[in-house]
Amino acid sequence: MNLRTCSALRQAVAIAVAGVVAGCATSPERPETQEAPETYAWAPVRPPAVPGTGLPTPGQPGQVRPQPLPRSPHKRVLPPTREPGLWAGDAPHASQEPEAKPSPERPGANRRDPPAPVTAERRRRPECEPIPVPHAGEDPPHNECADRFPPNRYPGKDVLVGGKRFDALQVGVRVLWEIKTHRFDAYSDFIQRQTILEQVPLLQEERDIAEACGYGFVVGVSTQAHKDALLQRDPRLDIVVTGCMR
Repeated sequence: MNLRTCSALRQAVAIAVAGVVAGCATSPERPETQEAPETYAWAPVRPPAVPGTGLPTPGQPGQVRPQPLPRSPHKRVLPPTREPGLWAGDAPHASQEPEAKPSPERPGANRRDPPAPVTAERRRRPECEPIPVPHAGEDPPHNECADRFPPNRYPGKDVLVGGKRFDALQVGVRVLWEIKTHRFDAYSDFIQRQTILEQVPLLQEERDIAEACGYGFVVGVSTQAHKDALLQRDPRLDIVVTGCMR
């Protein structure tokens, strides 16, 4: 290699090194602008996120999802009770609540009180005072039995108590009598049945009136067959066989 060739080679190397150094000095560490990524027409476009919607719901686009029905609170509302048991176990405080007072328009509507007992004041009511009145019918055998058998406190008289006539008021006691002098044994079966069906409701009414005024009530009949037939219809009747015949 001659001197001219060697000099030209060193000059070329120096120019190359200078170009590399100049390029490193002028190039920045990061580019000032970044080129936007290329978009494609076939790429899917995701809709903007809406806060609170969570994950996308299944279904067709634009489909409206029905609103869920409200759930039951699963709470039982139990009525108050004063008695222990199933209801009281679920609502222990309700059994200690006082009983509701009845309204003024309907007193005692929420409970049934027992009937008031017969007292001396009820017995002294004007309608409960015995009033002697003449016998209602012209039936001497019947009237004689009513005066003689109990015996009657007012001979020859009926007794009016509570608006009802009774055949006799027994001497010394508060017992009202109803006397029957039918010849019951001589009746046919049909007439016997009709007689019992007619007499029992009337005797029950007289018994209720007598008891309401504080009196006892006794039925006098002429035969045992008559007594048995009446007791078969109403065993609560107090019946005595008098033996009085027409």
